[in-house]
Amino acid sequence: MLPGLEPTNCTICCCTLANKILMVVFMILLIFAILFGNAVTLAVVLGTKHFQTPQGYLKASLATADLAVGIFVVPLSVYAEVSLLINGSSPEWTTRNSQDMSFHPCILIGPMFAGCTLVSITTIFLLTIERSIAVVKPLHKESVITKKRTSVLIVFSWIGSFLLAITPILFSKDIALEYNSCSRMCNYAVGRNGFPSQAWNILLLFPAFDFTLLGGTVVINIISLSTIRQHSKRRKHLAEADCQSISKPTFSDIKAAKTIGTLTLAFTASFTPIAVFVVGNVIGNEWCNFSFFAFWILATNSCWNVIIYSVRDQKFRHRAHQLLSSPRGKTDASNT
Repeated sequence: MLPGLEPTNCTICCCTLANKILMVVFMILLIFAILFGNAVTLAVVLGTKHFQTPQGYLKASLATADLAVGIFVVPLSVYAEVSLLINGSSPEWTTRNSQDMSFHPCILIGPMFAGCTLVSITTIFLLTIERSIAVVKPLHKESVITKKRTSVLIVFSWIGSFLLAITPILFSKDIALEYNSCSRMCNYAVGRNGFPSQAWNILLLFPAFDFTLLGGTVVINIISLSTIRQHSKRRKHLAEADCQSISKPTFSDIKAAKTIGTLTLAFTASFTPIAVFVVGNVIGNEWCNFSFFAFWILATNSCWNVIIYSVRDQKFRHRAHQLLSSPRGKTDASNT
């Protein structure tokens, strides 16, 4: 978007009044879904001793990143769109980028969304490694995977993710932040000086980093699932021979590994459109309608995790049901 000009794009979400209202309703419902789902996840993980494990800490980190999207990122879009509906015109900051204002809301919200996305990817990667060790090397699980090491890795993942998120605006004066009229979100954008090749390279850091981690995550998940399959065949063979395996992953470890595999597939599916859009955008394609769906598919991923836990993890589902249905749930949590 050129600085100072009203957006002329008519995206599929906003060409009619009905579509605009539906879009705002969708955003508001998404906020409630993100806040409710991830609050439940944090209550279950942090309020129940059974879930206070390295895996539980990583799930809490993932839920915190998702909560930040629901608290800061989506509400700003709601504010901008509701203002447009009520006043008939967008707030001034939605028509200008961060280089043309002393303070622009997107200078905070844009890197926050990028940082939380990167935290989610690195956390899923760490969850995959944690489950892989539990499945492939079950005897070494307790000594290798500790709460202290996991906590340190979580801190580094947050610091590293947000440092990477602010890299474009720190190392290139050609990149600004704006409220994009296509995606209806705060995005990185072209500054006053056009789009030189250096800016291209910096923006391509995001899909390169993300797909490297996601690719590694998929490979590790394949190894874990292959190991689970081998253990299943070995267990069946030993049962027929009336023997017992000396070292094998527990049923809960296997179940958790499959759950993390499902998380990986869900996040890969939600992130891939964004990566395609970024690559297409830096080579000159606007893809206005596609960008709207790409960014909001990624935003909806912030409420998928609790659904996956509830479907795949019976203990999580039972504990969440206790917390929601019984006033005694909180007091009983420490004994569960």
